[in-house]
Amino acid sequence: MNDPESRRTTVTVDGAGVGVRYLRAGSGPPVVLVHGIGIDAASVSWRHVLPVLAEERTVYALDLPGHGESDKPRRRYTTAYFESVLEAFLDAEGLTGAPLVGVSMGGAVVLGQALSETPPERIALIDSYGLGGDAYWRAPASAALWTPGLGQYLFSGVGGSRAAVRSSLAGLTGSPPDDAFVDDVYEAVRDPPVRRTMRRWQRSEFRPTGLRTDYSDRLGEIDVPTLLVHGAEDPLLPPAWSRRAHEALPASALHVLDGCGHWPPREQPQVVTELLTAFLAGERGPASD
Repeated sequence: MNDPESRRTTVTVDGAGVGVRYLRAGSGPPVVLVHGIGIDAASVSWRHVLPVLAEERTVYALDLPGHGESDKPRRRYTTAYFESVLEAFLDAEGLTGAPLVGVSMGGAVVLGQALSETPPERIALIDSYGLGGDAYWRAPASAALWTPGLGQYLFSGVGGSRAAVRSSLAGLTGSPPDDAFVDDVYEAVRDPPVRRTMRRWQRSEFRPTGLRTDYSDRLGEIDVPTLLVHGAEDPLLPPAWSRRAHEALPASALHVLDGCGHWPPREQPQVVTELLTAFLAGERGPASD
C-alpha cells in the first residue's frame, strides 16, 4: 500500500533544464526527504523510512541530479547547485514550505532552504554536513583530489564491486552493513557518472583552508523547529557538530544514537522513523545525548 511510485519532473536551474526522478508514496501532509552525496540516492537512505512515514503523510524523496535515476549532466556540482535544485523542485511540485529531512550532504541542502526567503515549516538534520568548518580528513582529501590521477584512483573503486562497497560502508557505519544495504549502495554508485558527480562536488567543497559549506554561524537565523539526529560513532562528521548546532538553534531537539555511524536511516531505521514521526506530528521531545 505504501510502495513508492517513481515519477519525473523537469526543473530549470542556472538556465538549464534537468530531469529529476523522485519517489512518492502515501497521502496526507507532505514531507520531502533529501539524500547525501555520491554513494547515496532516494532508494538508499530512505528505503525503510519512506514507507513508514507514508502511513500518515505524502512522502517525496528525490534523486538529486547526478544521482540515482535523475539526469547526470556534465557540470560543476556544488552544494549551492543542489540547494537551487531543491528549491526549484519544491516550487514545481507545490511543496514550498513543506517539512524537509536531510541526511549528510542533504542536511546542508536543507539548511540552505531553511535560510532562504521561503523556509520550510520544520526541518530534520541527520548526521548533517554544513554544521562545521573542518574535519580531520579534509586536508588529505583535498590534497588527493587535486593531485592529477590520484583523486580519480582514490574513488574509482567505490562502485567497482560489492566487496569494495562493503569495505567503504564498513568504514562509515557503526556495525557491519547487511547484504541489502551493500546491494542498494552498489546499484546507486555503479554508474560512472555518479562517481564523477561525487568527485566534482568534493573538489568544490574540500578546500585547502577548510570546508566550503559551513552554516554554523547562521544557525541563530533559523527559527523553525529542528530535529538533530547524529550517530555517536560517526567517523566522517563529528557528533560535536550537532551538539553545537543544538545550542545555537533556537528551537531544536538533539538525539545522539549509540552504536550508530554516519548512516542512521539504514543503521537504525526504526529509531529514526520513530523520531521523525513524532517530530513531524509536532512533538520535539526532550534532547537526549
